[in-house]
Amino acid sequence: MSNNEISRRIILDLAVTLDGFIEGKNGEVDWCIMDDEMGFINFLHQIDTILYGRKSYDLWGQFTPESEMSNTEKELWKLVHSKEKYVFSRTQKGTDHKAIFINDNILEEVNKLKNKPGKDIWLYGGASLITTFINLGLVDEFRLSVHPVVLGEGKPLFIDIKQRLNLKMVDTRTFSSGVVQLIYHLIRN
Repeated sequence: MSNNEISRRIILDLAVTLDGFIEGKNGEVDWCIMDDEMGFINFLHQIDTILYGRKSYDLWGQFTPESEMSNTEKELWKLVHSKEKYVFSRTQKGTDHKAIFINDNILEEVNKLKNKPGKDIWLYGGASLITTFINLGLVDEFRLSVHPVVLGEGKPLFIDIKQRLNLKMVDTRTFSSGVVQLIYHLIRN
């Protein structure tokens, strides 16, 4: 069966602290380690679409790397910005020249996306969009990179999950930085 005959997967790929936070108490992500060993550029070649909440899109969806960033970081952001982008927002309507905005009927709209031909889809976040996707059963793969830091407080990854999720571990990877990547698939009944 070709990739075009099966639905695309929605992959939640993000960094999380050992104590389960995706941001510090002031929104900081300075604890997040990015290095070539983690293969993030390979992940970006696996996807062709990125899903953002409006706040995440405002912060990162149009981020421009500074000139002193490494060539790897510049390549990473060039790849990110080459993807089709969808932004889920209750307030912002329509489209801009870089993204399509979805305001309602999330389940229906996302299932349309999953059934279009293409590569996998990255659920970027933020936290409330992740919660919505989990509660609607839309996340197929959880790819969490656990960073060797405990923040003590911040924005937790999992908030207000409505039902138990049974997951199957499909891969783990450890990196010299101390990051451990855990990859789980959702077990669907």
